[in-house]
Parts: sequence; C-alpha cells; structure tokens
Amino acid sequence: MSYRGNECRIYVGNLPPDIRTKDIEDLFYKFGKITFIDLKNRRGPPFAFVEFEDPRDAEDAVHARDGYDYDGYRLRVEFPRGSAPGRGMGPRGRGPPARRSQYRVLVSGLPPSGSWQDLKDHMREAGDVCYADVFKDGTGVVEFLRYEDMKYAVKKLDDSRFRSHEGEVSYIRVREDYSSRSRSRSYSPRRSRGSPTYSPARRSESRSPSRSRSRSN
Repeated sequence: MSYRGNECRIYVGNLPPDIRTKDIEDLFYKFGKITFIDLKNRRGPPFAFVEFEDPRDAEDAVHARDGYDYDGYRLRVEFPRGSAPGRGMGPRGRGPPARRSQYRVLVSGLPPSGSWQDLKDHMREAGDVCYADVFKDGTGVVEFLRYEDMKYAVKKLDDSRFRSHEGEVSYIRVREDYSSRSRSRSYSPRRSRGSPTYSPARRSESRSPSRSRSRSN
C-alpha cells in the first residue's frame, strides 16, 4: 500500500462482537468520504480498518472517535503502525489539525453539546476549513484556507441554523475576526516608526468605539 494510502487509513479496535460494516460506516461517515471498510470479525475480538479519500478526514476521525463510548465499548481508533498523518498533530495523534490560517471567523450562540467537529462540518458549506475549536461559553473560532471562503461564511452562515451531534439546535452568529490579520502585520510599526498609519496608539483608539457599538447593538 502507498504511503498516501496509510495516511488515509485508520484502525478501529475494541468493537462489540455483533458489530456490522454498516455500523462502522455510521460511526465514521460524518468525517468525510469513506472509500473502503475492512471488518475482521470471524476470529477473535473484532476490529476494522477504515479508509478515507482525504487524509485530513482520517485525522479528524482519530481525534473524535478514539476513546468514544459505543454501546458500552470504549473504541480504540488510531493510525496503523508505520503510518503517519499528513499534517502536524499533537502527541499520539490527538488534538485539532495543526494547520492554521489568518482567515478566521468568530462564532457565537453554539449549543452546549456543540463540538469542534460539529462546527467544522457546519462551516464546510462555505469552503475548506483548516481549523476549528469551541469553548465552554458557546463561542468558537473557525479558520479557512482562502479569504473568499471566509467572506462567504460571514455572508451566508451568519444567523444560520446549527445542529450538534446530540441534536441540539441553535442559530449562530458568524463575524470576521479582523484582529487575526492585523496581528500578522504587527511588525510594521517597528519597521516604519515614522508612519502614523500604523501607530499602535491610533489603532487602539480607532477600535474602541467600534467595540462599544457592537455591545450596544
């Protein structure tokens, strides 16, 4: 098997004895297009290999389903030995994908059961999402690979109906995070100290009224 094939393939262990291929598909279809499921359940404890079309979806599946409680069985989901994911990840393959972007939106109004994977799935309608995370206060961040996808998300997904994996529904607000791109230009004042356009004091003064307006609306 090619290296790319290993990137797309995950191992699923500690499955219940009566598991079926359709059950495996139901567990993993939400993470991306599945190209192959190989269920081994004739001898000994059952296990399976699931192969995705995109290695990024395989990473998402490992993160979301490793340790997942399925019918009283705590699933073991990982990349097969000798394979490695295509993108940087945390220890043992855990954690959201490490690829980051300056094209970020801020999301609010998420239901308590909304996960980063739910948010990523929802925002994929706007384009290629490279990073998503959620917080306990019902807010989240989403980063896109392309500027136009970020703008489309703000235009089309603001006040959209969001549904979590547990069925909770809410209407979320989506707005552009201008600070993510302004931070990438933060070195400019040091290089051109004489330029009033990038004065840190002036930028902070110009931002404070906009923040007060947003709270009053």
